[in-house]
Amino acid sequence: MSDISRNFIEEIIDRDLASGKRREIVTRFPPEPNGYLHIGHSKAITINFGLAEQYHGRCNLRFDDTNPTKEDMEYVDSIKEDIKWLGFEWANVFYASSYFGKLYDCAEELIKRGAAYVCDLTADEIKQSRGTLVEPGKDSPYRQRSVEENLGLFRRMRAGEFADGARCLRAKIDMASPNMNMRDPLVYRILRASHHQTGDEWCIYPLYDYAHPLSDAFEGITHSLCSLEFEAHRPLYDWFLAALDYPVRPQQIEFARLNITRTIMSKRFLKRLVDEQHVLGWDDPRMPTICGIRRRGYPAAAVRDFCARIGVAKANSTVDMAYLEACVRENLNKTAWRAMAVLRPLKVVLTNYEEGVVELLAADNNTEDVAAGQRQIAFGRELYIEQEDFAENPPPKYHRLTPGGVVRLKHAYIIKCNEVIKNANGEISELRCEYYPESKSGQDKSGIKCKGVIHWVDANTAIDAKIRLFDYLLTERQDNEKVDFVELLNPNSMEVLEHCKVEASLAKVEQDSRYQFLRQGYFWADYDSRPGALVFNRIVNLKDGYKL
Repeated sequence: MSDISRNFIEEIIDRDLASGKRREIVTRFPPEPNGYLHIGHSKAITINFGLAEQYHGRCNLRFDDTNPTKEDMEYVDSIKEDIKWLGFEWANVFYASSYFGKLYDCAEELIKRGAAYVCDLTADEIKQSRGTLVEPGKDSPYRQRSVEENLGLFRRMRAGEFADGARCLRAKIDMASPNMNMRDPLVYRILRASHHQTGDEWCIYPLYDYAHPLSDAFEGITHSLCSLEFEAHRPLYDWFLAALDYPVRPQQIEFARLNITRTIMSKRFLKRLVDEQHVLGWDDPRMPTICGIRRRGYPAAAVRDFCARIGVAKANSTVDMAYLEACVRENLNKTAWRAMAVLRPLKVVLTNYEEGVVELLAADNNTEDVAAGQRQIAFGRELYIEQEDFAENPPPKYHRLTPGGVVRLKHAYIIKCNEVIKNANGEISELRCEYYPESKSGQDKSGIKCKGVIHWVDANTAIDAKIRLFDYLLTERQDNEKVDFVELLNPNSMEVLEHCKVEASLAKVEQDSRYQFLRQGYFWADYDSRPGALVFNRIVNLKDGYKL
């Protein structure tokens, strides 16, 4: 094996292969199709698919669809799209529902072995009888039913003779176990609900803790990798496999889940944001869903890089959102083309520049990549600059344009402000400036010294665009008070600027193209963008406060 440091899962796999315990590595990614995947799932995806790829094995995509009341084909399709976008391919697509017949047969086998029984207690009664962490549970009065009676009742459950919740099938383990999951957990419940795969074929459905280990076994999974909250479920995972005498059993291994500051990592809470219309939908660019960050403009390669950098650990921790943003920024700095965009335009007229003349200036498409070449940008008598790049009464150390002051236009000339024009409301509407012909970038012979450099666009060729600026969806609370997360929502998480001006090179923006707008940040053309009606989302700003 390589001398490169290995994470603890790789060390387990290395030992299993070296000892001959495993000859091939088979993993699976088993999402429940009850919502859209979020950034936290990207870690599980990269671990499961990445390890299978690393060891030349296989990774299955299996939908854990044992709860038909919350699942939908919409979520199935979205999950497939998310995995493909991240750059992974599954060996097979499976559904837990495809195993309903086999799972039922295995349940009958558990009954025949005296390892399961039909219980008539209600859900509340079962909960009350489980005991506590310091007190043992109490045996169900139905625990000693005979094998024959349990088989008969279970088959009648299957036939639909009983009402929903009237009876359930429970594993017979140990009501005094210190592990609450081992206190006679449910195996099947009666539930009349149409299933997105099996329709109305079944009126009883298996529970996750039962269906999951058996589905792993059916598929020949070698290493069942899951997040740390399932650690306490591992004894039950192993118990079901042992109770049914599986000779070659999958090994469950838990890793720390991904938590990110100021980010909601719960499908239930994310669904509430959508249902209560706090956001525009599951793919709102402020959402931490994978489809949301895709629409924000995050490159898939940057997300994979982030997951690789945070590594695989045994203990839960929280990662700073700035870390993910730094990975995105690092990727975009190398790959995004440069362009100029003015978000809040202020008109500038160069009074000594000849009317009707248009000059083409050269600009690098990517200063980090010489092979990206150059583009030409138009320069004429009328321009737009940012409103914030002019100050009538500048603060100290202000190095942009001021009355009587000079500033350099990026890729172009030095200009001086001679006159400020205001409208009837006293607002600045136009600047009258002069340019210095000898100060052209790369050929400056003017001898004029100026500290400031600002971006601009040519007024006659610039294109109108709508630009969306995003902030964190959650505010940052300094106290430890437990409040409804909706109270933590940032009311200023999105700002929409309607009358922005972008350079003419963006007239034909290709889908999935990303740009660095000079001094503004990294941007991506939204799905809403059309020729003549451009819409850009800011992916991240240029400020990098996190060192990778």
